Amino acid sequence: MQNYKLTLCYDGSRYSGWQRQGNTPNTLQARLEALLSRLLEQPVELAASGRTDAGVHARMQVCSFRAQTTASCPELLARLRGFLPEDIGALALEEAPPDFHARLSCVEKTYVYRIWNSEAPDVFQRRYRLRVPEALDLAAMEEAAGLLTGRQDFRSFCSNKHMKKSTERTLRSLTLEKEEDELRLVLTGDGFLYNMARILTGTLLQVGRGERPARDMPLILAARDRSQAGPTAPAHGLFLWDVKY
Repeated sequence: MQNYKLTLCYDGSRYSGWQRQGNTPNTLQARLEALLSRLLEQPVELAASGRTDAGVHARMQVCSFRAQTTASCPELLARLRGFLPEDIGALALEEAPPDFHARLSCVEKTYVYRIWNSEAPDVFQRRYRLRVPEALDLAAMEEAAGLLTGRQDFRSFCSNKHMKKSTERTLRSLTLEKEEDELRLVLTGDGFLYNMARILTGTLLQVGRGERPARDMPLILAARDRSQAGPTAPAHGLFLWDVKY
């Protein structure tokens, strides 16, 4: 039984997230498992580096699975590409060491949240950027971002009310990149809680709009209470950007 590493990209607009669900077949995991099982003529279960939410996109998603086949990686990759829909791309397929696991072996992930910060309409990228027409105080947002980095308990930035495991994570960097009217929030860490990237974005946008001061960030972290943080930013602006092993 060979272990494989599959690297994907996808437009998450029409899917109910990554994770397989019992009430719908319209998840990325379910669609890919069904296709691979058919191509390989055996049951295939995928593990992914992270479970992206409904509507979230991936520039780079890494998966692992085990299968018994005589087909080479280039042959299987070509067959997979021939059946995938246009909004899912198979970037690479390679044999992996026996102990490789897409989630457990991952040491760092980067998410990017894209914002169209302009009064002008965003016709052609509206599915991939959140439109924020009002001016934002970027200096205040950067100050707040600096207070959120490092090893912290991010329970206030997690939507899972019944989270039993540790909510401590290391947010290695949280930076703002501005290019003309597009603002990008780049979040890199050793792991992310449910909705964490989107809640951090929603909170920083509150700071940028002047709705709360940057100095509130340590208080929000200390509260360990979801109601103390900002809103969850819409899914369509978020991309799983990079995964490292």
